[in-house]
Amino acid sequence: MTPTTFRIGGDLTVRRLGFGAMHLPTEPGSARETSLAVARRAVELGVTLIDTAYLYGGGANEELLAEALHPYPDGLLITTKVGVARSGPSGEWRLDGRPAVLRGQVEEALRRLRVERVELLQLHRIDPQTPLADQVGTLRDLRDEGKIGRIGLSEVTVAELEEARGIVDIASVQNRYSLLDREYEPVLAACEAAGIAFLPWRPVAWGKAGANDEIAAVAAELGAGPTQVLLAWLLGHSPVVLPIPGTTRIDHLEENLAAEGLHLPPALRDRLDRLAAPE
Repeated sequence: MTPTTFRIGGDLTVRRLGFGAMHLPTEPGSARETSLAVARRAVELGVTLIDTAYLYGGGANEELLAEALHPYPDGLLITTKVGVARSGPSGEWRLDGRPAVLRGQVEEALRRLRVERVELLQLHRIDPQTPLADQVGTLRDLRDEGKIGRIGLSEVTVAELEEARGIVDIASVQNRYSLLDREYEPVLAACEAAGIAFLPWRPVAWGKAGANDEIAAVAAELGAGPTQVLLAWLLGHSPVVLPIPGTTRIDHLEENLAAEGLHLPPALRDRLDRLAAPE
Protein backbone atom coordinates (compact mmCIF):
# COMPACT_ATOMS: atom_id res chain seq x y z
CA MET A 1 0.00 0.00 0.00
CA THR A 2 1.45 3.37 -1.04
CA PRO A 3 1.59 5.73 1.97
CA THR A 4 -0.57 8.83 1.56
CA THR A 5 1.14 10.99 4.21
CA PHE A 6 4.67 12.09 5.02
CA ARG A 7 6.25 13.72 8.06
CA ILE A 8 8.32 16.69 6.90
CA GLY A 9 11.28 17.20 9.19
CA GLY A 10 10.15 14.10 11.05
CA ASP A 11 7.30 15.86 12.83
CA LEU A 12 5.06 17.77 10.40
CA THR A 13 2.52 15.40 8.84
CA VAL A 14 1.06 16.34 5.44
CA ARG A 15 -0.85 14.58 2.72
CA ARG A 16 1.72 13.62 0.10
CA LEU A 17 -0.30 14.84 -2.87
CA GLY A 18 -0.33 18.62 -2.53
CA PHE A 19 -1.08 21.67 -4.64
CA GLY A 20 1.19 24.16 -6.41
CA ALA A 21 -0.33 27.66 -6.46
CA MET A 22 2.10 29.25 -8.94
CA HIS A 23 -0.31 29.49 -11.89
CA LEU A 24 -3.28 30.93 -10.01
CA PRO A 25 -4.17 34.36 -11.46
CA THR A 26 -4.01 37.11 -8.84
CA GLU A 27 -5.27 40.16 -10.77
CA PRO A 28 -8.68 41.56 -9.70
CA GLY A 29 -11.61 40.12 -11.61
CA SER A 30 -13.32 36.84 -12.36
CA ALA A 31 -10.03 34.94 -12.79
CA ARG A 32 -9.01 35.91 -9.25
CA GLU A 33 -12.35 34.75 -7.92
CA THR A 34 -11.77 31.42 -9.62
CA SER A 35 -8.31 31.23 -8.05
CA LEU A 36 -9.80 31.76 -4.61
CA ALA A 37 -12.33 29.01 -5.30
CA VAL A 38 -9.64 26.58 -6.49
CA ALA A 39 -7.53 27.14 -3.37
CA ARG A 40 -10.53 26.65 -1.11
CA ARG A 41 -11.62 23.53 -2.97
CA ALA A 42 -8.15 22.05 -2.59
CA VAL A 43 -8.42 22.33 1.17
CA GLU A 44 -11.99 21.00 1.13
CA LEU A 45 -10.66 17.94 -0.69
CA GLY A 46 -8.07 17.31 2.01
CA VAL A 47 -4.94 18.96 0.62
CA THR A 48 -2.63 19.89 3.50
CA LEU A 49 0.43 21.04 1.51
CA ILE A 50 0.25 24.15 -0.68
CA ASP A 51 3.34 25.59 -2.36
CA THR A 52 3.89 29.25 -3.20
CA ALA A 53 6.81 31.72 -3.45
CA TYR A 54 7.67 35.39 -3.38
CA LEU A 55 8.59 35.07 -7.07
CA TYR A 56 4.97 34.28 -7.94
CA GLY A 57 3.75 37.81 -8.50
CA GLY A 58 6.15 39.46 -6.09
CA GLY A 59 4.15 38.15 -3.16
CA ALA A 60 0.72 38.46 -4.78
CA ASN A 61 0.31 34.67 -4.77
CA GLU A 62 0.96 34.56 -1.03
CA GLU A 63 -1.64 37.29 -0.48
CA LEU A 64 -4.14 35.38 -2.62
CA LEU A 65 -3.74 32.24 -0.51
CA ALA A 66 -4.16 34.22 2.70
CA GLU A 67 -7.33 35.80 1.36
CA ALA A 68 -8.68 32.41 0.35
CA LEU A 69 -7.73 30.37 3.39
CA HIS A 70 -6.99 32.51 6.45
CA PRO A 71 -7.67 31.71 9.25
CA TYR A 72 -5.97 28.48 8.24
CA PRO A 73 -7.46 25.14 9.25
CA ASP A 74 -5.42 22.95 11.56
CA GLY A 75 -2.88 20.85 9.70
CA LEU A 76 -2.61 23.05 6.60
CA LEU A 77 0.97 23.81 5.54
CA ILE A 78 1.61 26.69 3.18
CA THR A 79 5.25 26.61 2.20
CA THR A 80 6.85 29.58 0.46
CA LYS A 81 10.20 30.38 -1.09
CA VAL A 82 12.60 33.33 -0.96
CA GLY A 83 15.88 34.25 -2.61
CA VAL A 84 14.81 35.82 -5.91
CA ALA A 85 14.42 39.60 -6.18
CA ARG A 86 13.84 42.37 -8.70
CA SER A 87 16.85 44.55 -9.46
CA GLY A 88 18.40 46.79 -12.09
CA PRO A 89 16.78 49.59 -14.09
CA SER A 90 14.28 47.26 -15.77
CA GLY A 91 13.40 45.43 -12.58
CA GLU A 92 14.28 41.97 -13.87
CA TRP A 93 14.19 39.02 -11.51
CA ARG A 94 17.54 37.63 -10.41
CA LEU A 95 18.88 35.34 -7.73
CA ASP A 96 19.61 37.25 -4.54
CA GLY A 97 20.58 35.33 -1.43
CA ARG A 98 22.16 38.15 0.51
CA PRO A 99 21.25 37.85 4.20
CA ALA A 100 19.47 41.21 4.34
CA VAL A 101 17.36 40.31 1.30
CA LEU A 102 16.41 36.92 2.70
CA ARG A 103 15.49 38.44 6.03
CA GLY A 104 13.36 41.08 4.38
CA GLN A 105 11.54 38.57 2.21
CA VAL A 106 10.81 36.30 5.16
CA GLU A 107 9.40 39.23 7.13
CA GLU A 108 7.19 40.18 4.18
CA ALA A 109 6.05 36.57 3.76
CA LEU A 110 4.97 36.49 7.39
CA ARG A 111 2.94 39.65 6.84
CA ARG A 112 1.36 38.53 3.56
CA LEU A 113 0.52 35.05 4.80
CA ARG A 114 -0.72 36.48 8.13
CA VAL A 115 1.33 34.10 10.25
CA GLU A 116 3.93 34.42 12.98
CA ARG A 117 6.02 31.56 11.62
CA VAL A 118 6.46 29.94 8.20
CA GLU A 119 6.50 26.25 9.04
CA LEU A 120 8.51 25.36 5.92
CA LEU A 121 10.59 28.05 4.21
CA GLN A 122 12.56 27.09 1.10
CA LEU A 123 15.47 28.84 -0.58
CA HIS A 124 14.18 29.27 -4.15
CA ARG A 125 17.65 28.94 -5.66
CA ILE A 126 21.21 29.11 -4.38
CA ASP A 127 22.67 32.49 -5.29
CA PRO A 128 26.16 31.81 -6.73
CA GLN A 129 27.26 35.31 -5.78
CA THR A 130 26.62 34.74 -2.06
CA PRO A 131 28.34 32.04 0.04
CA LEU A 132 25.99 29.16 0.70
CA ALA A 133 26.88 29.34 4.38
CA ASP A 134 25.58 32.91 4.49
CA GLN A 135 22.32 31.95 2.79
CA VAL A 136 21.37 28.89 4.81
CA GLY A 137 22.98 30.41 7.88
CA THR A 138 20.54 33.31 7.65
CA LEU A 139 17.62 30.90 7.40
CA ARG A 140 19.01 28.97 10.37
CA ASP A 141 19.12 32.21 12.38
CA LEU A 142 15.52 32.99 11.42
CA ARG A 143 14.55 29.50 12.49
CA ASP A 144 16.26 30.02 15.83
CA GLU A 145 14.35 33.29 16.19
CA GLY A 146 11.08 31.41 15.71
CA LYS A 147 10.16 32.90 12.34
CA ILE A 148 10.82 29.68 10.39
CA GLY A 149 9.90 26.19 11.46
CA ARG A 150 11.86 24.12 8.93
CA ILE A 151 14.25 24.88 6.07
CA GLY A 152 14.21 23.59 2.51
CA LEU A 153 16.19 24.06 -0.71
CA SER A 154 15.20 24.16 -4.36
CA GLU A 155 16.98 23.08 -7.54
CA VAL A 156 20.11 21.76 -5.84
CA THR A 157 22.69 19.10 -6.56
CA VAL A 158 23.68 16.29 -4.23
CA ALA A 159 26.88 18.18 -3.35
CA GLU A 160 24.97 21.39 -2.56
CA LEU A 161 22.50 19.47 -0.44
CA GLU A 162 25.29 17.86 1.54
CA GLU A 163 27.06 21.18 2.03
CA ALA A 164 23.86 22.76 3.29
CA ARG A 165 23.17 19.85 5.63
CA GLY A 166 26.56 20.45 7.19
CA ILE A 167 25.29 23.88 8.26
CA VAL A 168 21.65 23.27 9.17
CA ASP A 169 19.01 20.55 9.08
CA ILE A 170 17.29 20.42 5.68
CA ALA A 171 13.68 19.26 5.73
CA SER A 172 12.83 19.43 2.02
CA VAL A 173 14.18 19.70 -1.49
CA GLN A 174 12.15 21.06 -4.41
CA ASN A 175 13.71 20.07 -7.74
CA ARG A 176 12.35 19.64 -11.25
CA TYR A 177 11.35 16.00 -11.64
CA SER A 178 8.81 13.77 -13.36
CA LEU A 179 8.54 10.39 -15.02
CA LEU A 180 9.85 11.93 -18.24
CA ASP A 181 12.50 14.11 -16.58
CA ARG A 182 14.66 12.23 -14.10
CA GLU A 183 17.82 14.33 -14.22
CA TYR A 184 17.71 14.75 -10.45
CA GLU A 185 17.29 11.06 -9.60
CA PRO A 186 20.55 11.16 -7.56
CA VAL A 187 19.14 14.04 -5.49
CA LEU A 188 15.94 12.11 -4.90
CA ALA A 189 18.00 9.10 -3.80
CA ALA A 190 19.94 11.29 -1.36
CA CYS A 191 16.67 12.67 0.04
CA GLU A 192 15.24 9.20 0.44
CA ALA A 193 18.33 8.02 2.30
CA ALA A 194 18.12 10.99 4.67
CA GLY A 195 14.32 11.06 5.07
CA ILE A 196 14.08 14.48 3.40
CA ALA A 197 10.85 15.44 1.63
CA PHE A 198 11.26 15.75 -2.14
CA LEU A 199 8.76 18.13 -3.79
CA PRO A 200 8.99 17.70 -7.57
CA TRP A 201 8.06 20.79 -9.51
CA ARG A 202 6.73 20.32 -13.04
CA PRO A 203 5.63 16.83 -11.90
CA VAL A 204 3.47 16.17 -14.95
CA ALA A 205 5.85 17.43 -17.63
CA TRP A 206 3.61 20.35 -18.65
CA GLY A 207 1.08 18.30 -20.57
CA LYS A 208 3.56 16.15 -22.51
CA ALA A 209 2.22 12.98 -20.91
CA GLY A 210 -0.74 12.68 -23.24
CA ALA A 211 1.54 12.80 -26.28
CA ASN A 212 3.57 9.82 -25.06
CA ASP A 213 2.18 6.63 -26.56
CA GLU A 214 3.21 4.40 -23.67
CA ILE A 215 1.73 6.68 -21.01
CA ALA A 216 -1.45 7.02 -23.05
CA ALA A 217 -1.65 3.24 -23.39
CA VAL A 218 -1.21 2.67 -19.65
CA ALA A 219 -3.82 5.32 -18.93
CA ALA A 220 -6.28 3.65 -21.31
CA GLU A 221 -5.76 0.26 -19.65
CA LEU A 222 -6.51 1.80 -16.24
CA GLY A 223 -9.38 3.96 -17.42
CA ALA A 224 -7.52 7.02 -16.12
CA GLY A 225 -6.02 10.19 -17.53
CA PRO A 226 -2.33 10.51 -18.44
CA THR A 227 -1.77 13.12 -15.72
CA GLN A 228 -3.24 10.77 -13.14
CA VAL A 229 -0.86 8.05 -14.29
CA LEU A 230 2.14 10.36 -13.87
CA LEU A 231 1.08 11.40 -10.38
CA ALA A 232 0.39 7.81 -9.35
CA TRP A 233 3.82 6.83 -10.65
CA LEU A 234 5.46 9.57 -8.59
CA LEU A 235 3.64 8.56 -5.42
CA GLY A 236 4.76 4.95 -5.87
CA HIS A 237 8.30 5.75 -7.00
CA SER A 238 9.56 6.89 -3.59
CA PRO A 239 7.86 7.42 -0.21
CA VAL A 240 9.57 10.81 0.18
CA VAL A 241 8.07 12.27 -3.03
CA LEU A 242 5.39 14.91 -2.41
CA PRO A 243 4.00 16.00 -5.81
CA ILE A 244 2.57 19.53 -5.98
CA PRO A 245 0.68 19.70 -9.31
CA GLY A 246 -0.88 23.05 -10.08
CA THR A 247 -4.00 24.01 -11.98
CA THR A 248 -6.38 26.92 -12.41
CA ARG A 249 -9.48 24.72 -12.75
CA ILE A 250 -11.46 22.87 -10.10
CA ASP A 251 -12.19 19.92 -12.38
CA HIS A 252 -8.49 19.43 -13.06
CA LEU A 253 -7.76 19.77 -9.34
CA GLU A 254 -10.26 17.03 -8.55
CA GLU A 255 -8.83 14.83 -11.29
CA ASN A 256 -5.29 15.31 -9.99
CA LEU A 257 -6.20 14.45 -6.42
CA ALA A 258 -8.04 11.32 -7.56
CA ALA A 259 -4.65 9.97 -8.71
CA GLU A 260 -3.95 9.11 -5.09
CA GLY A 261 -6.38 6.21 -5.40
CA LEU A 262 -5.01 4.95 -8.73
CA HIS A 263 -3.20 1.62 -8.38
CA LEU A 264 -0.39 0.88 -10.82
CA PRO A 265 0.10 -2.90 -11.09
CA PRO A 266 3.78 -3.97 -11.17
CA ALA A 267 3.67 -4.82 -14.86
CA LEU A 268 2.39 -1.36 -15.79
CA ARG A 269 4.83 0.34 -13.44
CA ASP A 270 7.69 -1.58 -15.06
CA ARG A 271 6.60 -0.31 -18.46
CA LEU A 272 6.63 3.27 -17.20
CA ASP A 273 9.96 2.82 -15.41
CA ARG A 274 11.57 1.91 -18.73
CA LEU A 275 10.63 5.21 -20.34
CA ALA A 276 13.69 7.31 -21.03
CA ALA A 277 13.65 11.06 -20.51
CA PRO A 278 13.21 12.80 -23.89
CA GLU A 279 16.01 14.88 -25.32
